Amino acid sequence: SELNPFSCNQQDDGKMFIGGLSWDTSKKDLTEYLSRFGEVVDCTIKTDPVTGRSRGFGFVLFKDAASVEKVLELKEHKLDGKLIDPKRAKAL
Repeated sequence: SELNPFSCNQQDDGKMFIGGLSWDTSKKDLTEYLSRFGEVVDCTIKTDPVTGRSRGFGFVLFKDAASVEKVLELKEHKLDGKLIDPKRAKAL
């Protein structure tokens, strides 16, 4: 069953918003990059419904909330030549 990145449950602690993505960054690229911080359960890059192009941000869900802390501890994240901006996703 596919996880809805917007569902509110106890897994929200492992959820992050990732901004500043290169338009060339794929879901696979983002998952591979973030996997060094912990197991990635789900990853979504938001795209324009008309053009299908990346809108430059996405969401990732880690299995463990501790992985979020590890990502936040590192001050600079670079992916595909761009500085990306990971933040703790706010529960809606």
